[in-house]
Amino acid sequence: MGRDKALIEVDGSSMVARAVRTLAQAGLEPIRIAVASPEYIEKYGSEVSPEIVVEWVIDARTHAGPIDAIEEALLDSGCGEILQLAAVDYPWVTEEVFLSLQEGLKDGDSLIMPHDGEWSHPLLALIRSQEILEMIDGDRRPLRVQFAEAEHSIMMEEYGILRNVNLPVDLE
Repeated sequence: MGRDKALIEVDGSSMVARAVRTLAQAGLEPIRIAVASPEYIEKYGSEVSPEIVVEWVIDARTHAGPIDAIEEALLDSGCGEILQLAAVDYPWVTEEVFLSLQEGLKDGDSLIMPHDGEWSHPLLALIRSQEILEMIDGDRRPLRVQFAEAEHSIMMEEYGILRNVNLPVDLE
């Protein structure tokens, strides 16, 4: 895309600020944000409300990708039994989505993820940490494929809320 997605403004707020605010509104503090290097903490931190509890984590492998970042988070002793994934490039996701995921996770599920009728959205999934860690251990197939093979539930949601930003045209 040529720009740092986290800092792109959508309706007057950066995408990182929108993601953090939405997670906080859903009662999901502390919010852990993985960054590539320490300078991003200051850059992104200036976008986030100081009233929201954020834990900053520096990636062990810079720009390794989402599977490695999730695996790293799940190996951290501070990771809880259940983890809400949330990528910053979903600027229209709402707190209701996160609350619905919490309500929809069944006892036998390893995860629940939103689906827009065409695509599943694994980077917005609510996951059971230990089960997912065991599942993705060394597996680098797309999360969409891996998560579909796990015992899971799907939560249907509108496309517009789950639209993510990969290209400038996605902001139109």
